[in-house]
Amino acid sequence: MDSATQITVAGGGFLDRERIVARAGFNRWLVPPAALAIHLCIGMAYGFSVFWLPLSRAVGIGKPVACAAPGFWTALTATACDWRVVNLGWTYSLFFVVLGSAAAIWGGWLERAGPRRAGVVAAFAWCGGMATFALGVYVHQLWLMLAGAALGGVGLGLGYISPVSTLIKWFPDRRGMATGMAIMGFGGGAVIGGPLANLLVAHFATPTDVGVWPAVLVLAAVYFVFMIGGALSYRVPPTHWRPDGWMPPAPRAGSLVAQGHVHLRDAHRTPQFWLLWLMLCLNVSATIGVIGVASPMLQEIFSGSLVGHPEVTFTALDPGQKAAVAAIGAGFVGLLSLFNIGGRFAWASLSDRIGRRATFFCFFLIGAVLYAAMPWAAHSGGRALFLAFFCVIASMYGGGFATIPAYLADLFGTQFVGAIHGRLLTAWSTAGVVGPLLFNSVRDAQIGAGVARDHVYDHALYVAAAFLVVGAIANLLVRPVARAWFMSAADLASFNHAGLSTPGSFGIGRGGLTVASILPWAAVGLPLAWGVWVTLQKAVILFG
Repeated sequence: MDSATQITVAGGGFLDRERIVARAGFNRWLVPPAALAIHLCIGMAYGFSVFWLPLSRAVGIGKPVACAAPGFWTALTATACDWRVVNLGWTYSLFFVVLGSAAAIWGGWLERAGPRRAGVVAAFAWCGGMATFALGVYVHQLWLMLAGAALGGVGLGLGYISPVSTLIKWFPDRRGMATGMAIMGFGGGAVIGGPLANLLVAHFATPTDVGVWPAVLVLAAVYFVFMIGGALSYRVPPTHWRPDGWMPPAPRAGSLVAQGHVHLRDAHRTPQFWLLWLMLCLNVSATIGVIGVASPMLQEIFSGSLVGHPEVTFTALDPGQKAAVAAIGAGFVGLLSLFNIGGRFAWASLSDRIGRRATFFCFFLIGAVLYAAMPWAAHSGGRALFLAFFCVIASMYGGGFATIPAYLADLFGTQFVGAIHGRLLTAWSTAGVVGPLLFNSVRDAQIGAGVARDHVYDHALYVAAAFLVVGAIANLLVRPVARAWFMSAADLASFNHAGLSTPGSFGIGRGGLTVASILPWAAVGLPLAWGVWVTLQKAVILFG
């Protein structure tokens, strides 16, 4: 090996960024499975709702024991009565509020420390949070479970953004595809974890225990192994590395692809950052509220027609029919999760061809039309059309998460894209509160006004369509970042103090499918394939 291919590592600990600069012969296709190993684990945050029903009878086992004063503050420390599902749902909210906050607060540290250290910290925080949650279940203390959710949220934030900057730098020729592969894993986490959690709860359940706390502990142990393995597998490319034969696109007037890098301290001072923040917030707000009630929406709108009795309204269903309709609703949620996963990879990959702005126009304009047309599809009896509309929207919901990191890299460069992405995720935290609150408020107001159950969602769907129209306007206003915001060559060189400093491939990143690369892909691909298969089996009931 000649001197041009040597990487100098000046001291540093095992987890330091300088210790994971790739050497000649490294295959860049080993990085996506490392990212997937982490995202598939933290994606279980989407699947925690599988624990709510067993936990709602943790004391009574066969039948819930109601608290004398069933308020939230009573539930925090009550030990002799069962929690309500509405109390347990705060765990889900905490996950995503803390995710955005943690990503924003520690994104800058992540860029300096590197993805290996961030991934290890994420593993300890996420799995430690799950263990704390399990302890709270064991001693029947809701406040301890919520503390575990907050700690787990820190792991979610660091684990979510840790691969973004790394993958974009390894795949400058396919930024969208690279981030789509990793963020697809976050959507797929519940597809694996949900069915696995159900199996574990059933295995550990006894006449005196519903089986949740040991199930959560087993999941935490398994996830810790996978997350540590993923974190230790991370490598970063040398400074200015590029793939063989690839050259950055020539500068074009008006192009959104930046030719420089914006520092983290300046990104939020640009109008482009806040336009993208608004776009992500509106896209998520419009969809997260709808997806959150997807199952009851399907049941209430189509009610008896789902079980061959179109004349029977939702309130007139007998217990057997309600059980059958609920099973179909669960299958619908599973189908949406598959489109959410697939959309993350498909839309992000498409954005490499048509551009990030055009992709977001697809999300906003197609989505607005579909939301506005949903009430018509529902009331005309077009169940298949209604399902198709929902599946496309779910794909664009996931696609927005997967495409936004590449959009940021286009506008602000790749030097601080992980940290900038972390700050942008506060839009997700905001939408996680605004979307469900607005959607549920509109629905409840309609029910209070005496509107029939199959029409109570109409106004909420129109509001979602309006959100996406505003998002399209924000996307239209995005312009290239002014050159004054780009870092100088001296500032960039002082930040990149480690690694090679001249462009070239140096024999790094080459290679395709080899035995060494197939094994990591199999480690993440086989569990995901199992989860997809189980979900498809549940979703097929929709077409029975």
